[in-house]
Amino acid sequence: MILEFSQGKLIANAHELMVRLNGPGRITFQAAADAIELVGIANVVTAFGGGISWSVQLDSADQLEALAEELGVKIKGLR
Repeated sequence: MILEFSQGKLIANAHELMVRLNGPGRITFQAAADAIELVGIANVVTAFGGGISWSVQLDSADQLEALAEELGVKIKGLR
């Protein structure tokens, strides 16, 4: 699945997530699906493990829900 958001693209499958940010730095983050946490109130994707931690805020709850379905990860913090 490829999902575009205002800051770049999410490329996800059942095993991993890659985030490619727009801009001159062409920054890419990657994480295994089991290292991903989805936070519903703020529409945030976080990854942590092995001393690495990063987070990205998505544009909408719909994007977060689509990502949750693709990765098989529950969204935390839903009202």
